[in-house]
Amino acid sequence: MSDAALDRARSLISDARHVVALTGAGISTASGIPDFRGPQGVWTKDPHAEMLSTFTTWVTDESVRRAAWRSRVERKVFDVEPNEGHRALVRLEQRGHLDLLVTQNIDGLHQKAGTTNDRIVEIHGSALEVVCLSCHARDPIDVALERVREGDDDPHCQRIIRGVVCGGLLKSATISFGQSLVAEDLARSDAAARDCEVFLAVGTTLAVYPVAGLVPTARSHGATIIIVNGEPTAMDDMAQVLVRGDIPTVLPALVG
Repeated sequence: MSDAALDRARSLISDARHVVALTGAGISTASGIPDFRGPQGVWTKDPHAEMLSTFTTWVTDESVRRAAWRSRVERKVFDVEPNEGHRALVRLEQRGHLDLLVTQNIDGLHQKAGTTNDRIVEIHGSALEVVCLSCHARDPIDVALERVREGDDDPHCQRIIRGVVCGGLLKSATISFGQSLVAEDLARSDAAARDCEVFLAVGTTLAVYPVAGLVPTARSHGATIIIVNGEPTAMDDMAQVLVRGDIPTVLPALVG
């Protein structure tokens, strides 16, 4: 980690009144959640797992759904705590510098750390909720997981609609491959990127569009780009400041 880069990034963030942060899987790895596209990522080591993360596969393959529900019960993937990287962004918000936090993560750790709901866009949805693909009703995912524990290993919607059980497929409220991102979330993120003074990208490879496009959007509208990551990203050449290092250590040093 370069002291000069760290000092410059700290000064830019301290002086800015309008910061937008974009976070990816790299901010949560220290909390025990593996990333997807890093050198040891889930999909890097097992490309087949990425293929199974498609909307079409979920809808059409009952065996995949059953295996996924069992895995969520057994692994307790999100029974984890936020780390100092998450908490640093909370402090940035509390000081009035953070306009918006756009996260590619689905783990809910930003909110668990204290980020307020009106300052965050979960661009890929949330794995902490379940949604019916027919009636669009939502519940905490624990409601579905309890049914799986009781033996219903492919739970369907039990909402009563006009006197009839809905029966629609249930799915975690995440955006899978083949599903469109929420237009309102994209518009809000784009508007914030256009208006910010500093765009801070943390723990993301910046390889997934359209979210990665927020970086050139922010830069073209005059923002300073700061990238904080343990590995090179697809947009390092667009950054005015590159900070390499362990995110739970580096990010608190930037924010203070």
